Amino acid sequence: MRYILILWAAPIGLFGVWYFLSLNDMNFGTIFLSRALHDAVFELYGEMLGVAPDKIPLLILEALAFDSLFIAALYAYRRRKLIRAWWVDRKARAMLAAAAASMAETQAAGERPAATLHPAE
Repeated sequence: MRYILILWAAPIGLFGVWYFLSLNDMNFGTIFLSRALHDAVFELYGEMLGVAPDKIPLLILEALAFDSLFIAALYAYRRRKLIRAWWVDRKARAMLAAAAASMAETQAAGERPAATLHPAE
């Protein structure tokens, strides 16, 4: 699973860095990060796909969102037993905390709890 996450995150990270650096023309003296190459790449993709070049970043963002959800679902499926145990433990702790808070409120108000350990009192 670690390799899948690395192989998924590395291209996304590289593309994101290239996209935002070239979009803002922060080229550091290279043509690779220039705005001219940025526009040329999206113009080429637009011609190949038959889509306006300004719509391609949105399409890429949608694809990245879908891929991210797919990878998250795959990860959750593989870790479902651990996630289930965490969820049950979390729920039990929340119920104990609510019961303790209720008991504290009851005692602070000077009332007797509804269920006592010694009914003879």
